[in-house]
Amino acid sequence: MDYRRQFIVGPGSKVRLADIDPSSTGKHESQEKAARETSRQIERIDRLQYLLYADASRSLLIVLQAVDAGGKDGVIRHLFTGLNPQGTSVAGFKQPTKAELAHDFLWRAHVRAPGRGEVVINNRSHYEDVLVVRVHKLVPRPAWSKRYELINDYERLLSSNGTRILKFYLHISPQEQLARFKRRLDDPTRRWKISESDYAEREFWPQYIRAYEDAMERTSTKWAPWYVIPANHKWSRDLAISTIVADAMEDMRLRLPPARVDLADIRRKYHTAKSGKRGGDPAAR
Repeated sequence: MDYRRQFIVGPGSKVRLADIDPSSTGKHESQEKAARETSRQIERIDRLQYLLYADASRSLLIVLQAVDAGGKDGVIRHLFTGLNPQGTSVAGFKQPTKAELAHDFLWRAHVRAPGRGEVVINNRSHYEDVLVVRVHKLVPRPAWSKRYELINDYERLLSSNGTRILKFYLHISPQEQLARFKRRLDDPTRRWKISESDYAEREFWPQYIRAYEDAMERTSTKWAPWYVIPANHKWSRDLAISTIVADAMEDMRLRLPPARVDLADIRRKYHTAKSGKRGGDPAAR
């Protein structure tokens, strides 16, 4: 199944989330089969991350956005915790700090952008500045409405510098969100995640949906596409995202770099047997 084609928001296209079924599982109706396929995709990502790190000329930025309990933490835990931490990091975007507020709104995103050879996963992102800021009227409309083009310019800059950008909106229903809140309340190991603000934010559901739709319509580009992932079912969500990420990394045509030293010289100096000793005659070094 071509998940990229199925879930991508085409540049310039309209987005109406009400027309997208958040419970859709596509052609995969069996959780067991989907789990096996997801494991295969995770193995692909792991192999490709090794090439990305070794090649050190490209990078990957994965953006995860969703309403509360949308599954961002779950995606990170299930799909990316097996990656080599030496070349992977997660950047969480919570309420801006004083230092972040003292700079332009993209500053905190840019300092967390991946370097060459790295994978960075954004748990929320610079898009909070056209979502929360808009819904709660934290800045005037003329201010946040200009940010779409600034975001496009920023992502184009990253792309031109060798960063592949994949942006995922995890699409759940309000009923599924409430059910997840209840499961957190009922689970002693997860109660710490719940807060009154989670429920208070539900009052703004229509405003958030419209803000997400506008953001995706305005910023889904060829160099930084958005994907709307039906996410009521975690197993189908994970399969779709892992496949899209693995396919995108394959498209990067990553290769192991050539050796950076003279291999013949290394072999001659250290692995040619002389005087019956490995590494040759020490006096000759």
